[in-house]
Amino acid sequence: MAMPMPEVGNSGSVSGRNLLSGGLLELLRPAVKEVDHQVQGVRESHLVLREQIDNLSAELYRINEDQKVSLDLDPYVKKLLNARRRVVLVNNILQNAQERLRRLNHNVTKETARCKAVLESGLLIPGSPSK
Repeated sequence: MAMPMPEVGNSGSVSGRNLLSGGLLELLRPAVKEVDHQVQGVRESHLVLREQIDNLSAELYRINEDQKVSLDLDPYVKKLLNARRRVVLVNNILQNAQERLRRLNHNVTKETARCKAVLESGLLIPGSPSK
C-alpha cells in the first residue's frame, strides 16, 4: 500500500520531506550495519578455517613423508586444497559484497545530507510539487 507523499513547497513543507529522508536513512542504517557485521564474522571464520586447512594439509604431508609404509594421502590433501580454494573464493565474494554495502551506506548518508541541506535552504528540488 503506497503512502501519500507530502507536498513540498517553500513554506512548512521542509519537515515532510526531511522526515521521509531521515526515516529512510534510519530504516536502512541498522540493516546495513547488521549485514556488515555478519559478513565480517563470516570472513573471520573463513580465515580461521583456511588456516586450519593449511595446518591439516601440512600435517598430512608430514605424516605421509614420515611413514615407512606407503599411505596414499594425496587424494585427501587434494580434497583439502580444493576446499581451501573454495573457502578463499567465498571469502572474496563476501569481501566484495561487504564493500558494496559500505558504499551503499555511504551514498545513502551523503544523499540524505544533500537533501537535508537543500530542504533547509528553502530551495525546491526539481520535479517536486509546489504550491
